[in-house]
Amino acid sequence: MSVLAAAATTVPPESTQRAIGYPSLFLLVLIGALVPVVPTGALVSSAAVVAFHQTAPFALAMVFVTASVAAFLGDVTLYWLGRRGVGAKNGSRWLEAIRARAPEDRLTQAQDKLAGHGVTVLVLSRMVPAGRIPVMLACLMARWPLRRFARGDLPACLAWALTYQLIGILGGSLFEEPWEGVVAAVALTLLISAAPSVWRRLRGTARA
Repeated sequence: MSVLAAAATTVPPESTQRAIGYPSLFLLVLIGALVPVVPTGALVSSAAVVAFHQTAPFALAMVFVTASVAAFLGDVTLYWLGRRGVGAKNGSRWLEAIRARAPEDRLTQAQDKLAGHGVTVLVLSRMVPAGRIPVMLACLMARWPLRRFARGDLPACLAWALTYQLIGILGGSLFEEPWEGVVAAVALTLLISAAPSVWRRLRGTARA
């Protein structure tokens, strides 16, 4: 048996990839929404690359549904936990964790934009790297009901999942091998995530 044939036998069939991949994607995006240290955008883009190269007709649709539902459930759960902290006398560790990831200047900006534009800011916050948590905290400080937050967060999660899936499709279409598309999609996702912080630093340097 040749080396190529041996390598081919080690690649799991598409049915196995789907059986493992979708639950794993759901769990990781859900965890990433609750604990914002998992690069969920890169995960969605990578999953979209793999789905792009599969023969299953609804593979990309399943990535979109899985990612958006997991992100929505994670956001709503985190907001619910934060609301419990707002209502509690001594707060909660979840509320403190949200506060720790929302610097005062970003929180002030989020509160001003939320007061002026309402749900639109919540929808856009998921599209901006590191924008979700400050806006979520602003909603908590404004004591938005969970239902109102959920109504705004649903289109935000749908737009977020679609955006990162399109990045993955772009990466998958540029290369024949899935792993090459994954590398390209992850690199593009990380570049997009880093761009706002680099821009703020450049503006700060120019002002100084």
